[in-house]
Amino acid sequence: MVHPLWPLFDLRLRTERLELRLPNDDEIAQLCEVARAGIHDPEEMPFAFPWTDKPSPRFEREFAQFHWGIRSSWQPDAWDLELMVTLDGRPIGDQGILARDFAAFRLVHTGSWLGREFQAKGYGKEMRQAVLALAFDGLGAEVAETEAFFDNVASARVSRGVGYRENGIGRAAPRGTPVDTQRFRMTLEDWRSRPRPGVEIEGLEACLELFDAGRAVAET
Repeated sequence: MVHPLWPLFDLRLRTERLELRLPNDDEIAQLCEVARAGIHDPEEMPFAFPWTDKPSPRFEREFAQFHWGIRSSWQPDAWDLELMVTLDGRPIGDQGILARDFAAFRLVHTGSWLGREFQAKGYGKEMRQAVLALAFDGLGAEVAETEAFFDNVASARVSRGVGYRENGIGRAAPRGTPVDTQRFRMTLEDWRSRPRPGVEIEGLEACLELFDAGRAVAET
């Protein structure tokens, strides 16, 4: 173990083209540059919280504070893992997975973003499959949920493409005006119902206590 005080830094998810890992402080700055270069058209807002609207240097400072904050506030019953997605060692986006009272509910939520130059290349689907493999195969999750605004066609396409089912309507107001969202849900049975591309998970055993996942893994 390279990071005995915080073994999450040793967690790696590897797909055919991508590696997902927790960014260190230097990599947070690199990831911020990707986000600042653009994720979506300025007139659009695909996120429930409008973090991409922030002006510089507030954008950069709050980007770093977000990543530092979820690291410092991590609790086994309330965690948020924001993994830097890399292609050939280069940061291209972020894939998040979070849970509350995971040991009781075995439910995770996911969210993600990609720099615009890396969109429409299949990376979104590949990185989602990676964290779903972590959730279902690694942590013993039983349900995964996500949601997207109805005009966020790319996000919905990824969710449907990996096997989520539509699961009702939500609502968010990122810029002060309420907008409906499409909710999606995937069960363990859905995950196991089709062949999945291989995902290599490295360094998970030392992290199970941090996810409060030991009992869930033992029962799968």
